[in-house]
Amino acid sequence: MSKPVYVLGGPNLNLLGSREPEIYGRDTLADIHARLEAQAEGTALILRQTNHEGELVDWIQEGSEKGSAIILNAAAYTHTSIALHDALKACKVPVIEVHLSNPAAREAFRQVNYVSPAVKATIAGLGAYGYELALKAAKTLTGQ
Repeated sequence: MSKPVYVLGGPNLNLLGSREPEIYGRDTLADIHARLEAQAEGTALILRQTNHEGELVDWIQEGSEKGSAIILNAAAYTHTSIALHDALKACKVPVIEVHLSNPAAREAFRQVNYVSPAVKATIAGLGAYGYELALKAAKTLTGQ
């Protein structure tokens, strides 16, 4: 059996659907996960979200060993976490970064990105649909 694709989310993504829906949309994280599970077609998914940086680092390291690919929305940690950058640089599997909004078109502090230099690809600004594209890309990259 193929190794799972890890879908990891950072801080405040548990508030999707109610937090600034004009920016992040009305889909909840559960809605996004349900669509990914429907699209998985036999690919196992590990779906996780945390508000804690160290836990996200641990999951990236786990996904590097036990997964086939990682889809990561590091949320605010994208702009602050050298620890995530270092974990991603050590990652042995493809990582696809996803952002619901387009950080490059937002506040100046969101234009600092410690994740992008350490990942295979970035999908930004397409809302929840970006996750579906990331899963398709992950499956293609890993032959699933």
